[in-house]
Amino acid sequence: MPEPTVAQKFPYVLDAKPGTSYWCSCGQSKTQPFCDGSHKGTAFSPVKVDVATEKKIAWCGCKHSKAGAFCDGSHKHL
Repeated sequence: MPEPTVAQKFPYVLDAKPGTSYWCSCGQSKTQPFCDGSHKGTAFSPVKVDVATEKKIAWCGCKHSKAGAFCDGSHKHL
């Protein structure tokens, strides 16, 4: 699989409301950290995230997290 584009080297820390979101895994979306369909025609797919309760989420911005859509600090090693 090709390497994703690094959207930014730090997380997107956002307040999340209950519901479903689709995290951009390719790094090309213009609506980071969420998918806008820019991955079409590539090997990438958005990651579905269901949020049960309102909370603050650190969404991965570097697209290299081992925790999928959530920041795990991988950006510190890029």
